[in-house]
This record gives sequence, structure tokens and C-alpha cells, in this order.
Amino acid sequence: MKQYRAYQFRIYPNDSQAALIQRTFGCCRFVYNHYLALQLERYEKGEPYLSKTKANNHCNQVLKDEYPFLREVDKYAVTNAIWNLDSAFQSFFKRRTGFPNYKSKHHSRKAYRTCYSHGNVVIMDHAIKLPKLKAVRAKVHRDVPADWIVKSATVSQTKSGKYYCSVLFEYETDEKAVDVDVNNAVGLDYKSDGLFATNYGRVCGSPKYYRKSERKLDREHKKLSRKKQGSRNYEKQRKRLAKQYEHIANQRKDFLHKEALKLAEQYDVVVIEDLDAVLLSGNALRNGKATMDNGWGMFIGFLQYKLEERGKVLIRIDRYYPSSQKCCLCGSTNKAVKALDVREWECPVCHAIHDRDLNAAVNICREGLRLYGEQYPVVA
Repeated sequence: MKQYRAYQFRIYPNDSQAALIQRTFGCCRFVYNHYLALQLERYEKGEPYLSKTKANNHCNQVLKDEYPFLREVDKYAVTNAIWNLDSAFQSFFKRRTGFPNYKSKHHSRKAYRTCYSHGNVVIMDHAIKLPKLKAVRAKVHRDVPADWIVKSATVSQTKSGKYYCSVLFEYETDEKAVDVDVNNAVGLDYKSDGLFATNYGRVCGSPKYYRKSERKLDREHKKLSRKKQGSRNYEKQRKRLAKQYEHIANQRKDFLHKEALKLAEQYDVVVIEDLDAVLLSGNALRNGKATMDNGWGMFIGFLQYKLEERGKVLIRIDRYYPSSQKCCLCGSTNKAVKALDVREWECPVCHAIHDRDLNAAVNICREGLRLYGEQYPVVA
């Protein structure tokens, strides 16, 4: 069975390589915006949608003759910009996302993707070979198995000016039959004032990296507001602020990786609620800052791939399942527990005293195992 894995490496391009990377960013942005405008123009005229293949042929045969600078950069990067626009339109047509927006020079993410062909992407000891750039000095901090095949590489630049290269690999794994110990399962209940609570009583608190750095961020923002936009001092201060935000994001990511690894190593089955992170962070519940600082969605992504690597299972139960309202002992439902400020409650039927998070985690685990048993019946 084919699997895919991406490794990200920090790269250190020289001045000429950095200039070419910046031109590639600009060309990809130009092509993306050009064909977005062309699609809108065709729609207003009543003409059909231009497919990505026809758009790419038009770019190679017409646009590159009108704008010769497009030939100076990696051809795969320009093609992938057209592919990305088509993906954005397809998501819009399927009503998964909104209408595609134009890319901005100052606010859009700076990145481009190139495809592997005839050895144009190679991981070396202290460098990465990339199309048009040749060998770029890099921090190759991890070994790549010899049987892994390079599929593509994405070059990006952060707001603080750091360059990274994410290389996508394809490899073969043996497809194993589902064989997990359902007795070694855990249910996770999301905590807005932490990260999660388990049905075994463990509570994983969140370090709240953003909240701890708020005062420092406020000072850096104030300094930036006093600089003249476009000046060198403004750019220096903007980078200082961006580095602080990156530091917070890296702290959070490191913490979530470690917590996900602990669960993946310890349990065979992990059950969670399929929560709507956008709704949780909205104005209705008024805990957006806590939700974004926790990084629950990122944590679930880490947990899923770590479990899959080990042949283990992540089960998602319906978000509308009343895990907090249901008594884990007698099964009765108490709708008075809907209010989030109720942290402890007494069951009106069996009169048991429940901790809200522990009771919910027990119910989540049971419901997940029930769903898993329906999919993979246990034969005695």
C-alpha cells in the first residue's frame, strides 16, 4: 500500500538563489491572479469554465511569450499555481469553501511547489538540489530511507524571512489486517481550559503559550506602530514580531507532537468527538482565544497519523452525541447539564455525582467502541 510522508528542512539560499526564489513567488502569484481574472471574464461573457489543462497550455503557448520572465523560473512552479487555482475553484463548486481570492504580494503566503522529474530534486548531506536553484545549503536533520521516492518539493518563506523546503516522499507499506486490542482504549473529552481529559481521570492541561506571551507581543506591536511604514526600521521590527509569533507556534506544535506521541504509544484505540473547531472558536461561545491557543485541530491531525503509522485506530463519534449530559452509570440523560458552567452534577435517576469532563470521556470511549464493534465485530 502506498503511503506519503513529507519532511521539512531549513534551507539557506545565497543571494542569487534567494532572488530567484522571490521571482518564482512573484511569477506564481502573477499566473494565479491572471487566470483568476480570466475565469471571471469568461464567466461574465457566458463562456464555459477553462479547465486546468487548457489554462496550462495557454500559459505555455501564449502567456510566456507575452511575459518572457515566466520562462526564467521553474516551469513546474508555474504549472502548480494553475493547478492550485483549479483546486480552489473545485472546492468552491462543491461548496466546501468560498470563492477564490486574489493573492497579495504582502499578505499571501510565499510558497511554490515543484515536481520531481529526472533527478531534479535530490537530498544531499548538507544541501538540497532544486530545479533552477541547483544545490541549496540546508540543515538535513533526519535521514531518508533509501526506498522512499521523491514526489515533489515545496519551497516557502516565513514572515520572519526564514526559508524552508518540504519534500514529499512516497513509500510502500504492508497492508495489515485490523488487529487492535479494544480493551486498550481511551476516550478524550476536549477541554477549553486545557487540552483534553481521559476516561481514566488524566487531565492534559495546555501551557497557554500565546497567553503567556501576550504582554511581550503587545510591546512589540506598540513598537511597530511607532515606525514609519516602508522604512528599514519598520521592516526590522516587523521581523522581530514575526519571530515572536513563530516561536509561540513552534512551542505549541512541539507540545502537541509530544502529547499525541504519548497517546499513540500507550493506546490501541483513541476515541474523540468530531468537534467543529470553527464553531468552538466563534463569538457565540466566547472562548476563541483559548481554542486557538490549544490547537485542538492540529493535535488531532498529529494524533491520527501517529496512530495510523502504528496500525492503531482513531475513532470519531458524532459531535451531537450527548456525552456530557448522559450518566455513565445508569445511561439517563440530564439536559440541565448543557450549560458549560456546570462542572459537577448529580444524576437525577441514580444520584451519582459526576465530574463533567470525566463522565463525558467515559461516554465518548464507550460510544466509540460500540461504533468500532459494528464495523469490526469481535468473534468469540
